[in-house]
Amino acid sequence: MTLKQLEAFYWAATCANFAIAAERLHLSVSSLSKRISELEEALGINLFDRSGHRAVLSDAGQALLPRALALLDDAAAIRTAFAPSAGLVGRCTFGVGELSALTWLPQFIAQVRALHPKLTLEPYVDVGSVLESRVTKGELDFAIIAGRSSHHGILSQPVSQAQFIWLAAPTLAVSDSPPGLRGAADLLDAGQPIVALPPSAGTTRLIDDWLLAHGIAAVERISCNNWGAIAGMLIASVGIGILPTGWSQKLVDQGLLLPLAAAEMPAPVIYSFQWRRGDNRPLLDQLRGLSTQYVDFTADLSRPLGSITERR
Repeated sequence: MTLKQLEAFYWAATCANFAIAAERLHLSVSSLSKRISELEEALGINLFDRSGHRAVLSDAGQALLPRALALLDDAAAIRTAFAPSAGLVGRCTFGVGELSALTWLPQFIAQVRALHPKLTLEPYVDVGSVLESRVTKGELDFAIIAGRSSHHGILSQPVSQAQFIWLAAPTLAVSDSPPGLRGAADLLDAGQPIVALPPSAGTTRLIDDWLLAHGIAAVERISCNNWGAIAGMLIASVGIGILPTGWSQKLVDQGLLLPLAAAEMPAPVIYSFQWRRGDNRPLLDQLRGLSTQYVDFTADLSRPLGSITERR
């Protein structure tokens, strides 16, 4: 029995299928299966029931899983204790939303690479529901997304928050009678649509909570999966929407968008580091700690938005 065999068993037992487990270990499926077969032969038991269309853990496999994980954790702890200067090695695939990719992600990757030059980082950008599903299946080591996971197999630790504000183009935001800025609720009551990310995004819950608090039952929504395109539609007076305060500040300074009633600010969105329950690798401990330092949504995104303002 070897650690490589136990590692192959752990990933095969906790990923959605053998193909994902093999990818995580940089192996072919046949090499992964061989290591598991060797482990089964060494122990004299079948760890997987292969009678169906896909292999599932046997009772013996279920019993072995926590003990195998404990051994792998101990091995990782020994490596860390006796080679502390080596840093993290290998590959880490993780998920973030588009807003993260446009704000804190570049600095986060730069800092991790400086501390752990032998660790290869592979960020994957998508909406929160997709990222959570990929973490559950074992396709991602972790994800940093809005809210806490409701999935029993995923743990969540808050690491940062983002403040959003209702915005609209001056043609919609400024009222002639009475003179002044309109409120978001007034514009929605007047039939203006909300331009926002798709329903699967974390900010959708934020908008839903705000609408419920203001007694607004139904509004037209225009969904788009790109923050830059949403900002562009707001500038073009397509509707009203929420944008992160730091991300939108340059557009406000240029007079392209105006805040809608400061008293109607949505609640901040809490972002959490989400990882699979039972995955106690030092990799996750260290990156979770670094994320609390470098996940910052207040960055001024004037460069990504430059193309929008230049076209006007």
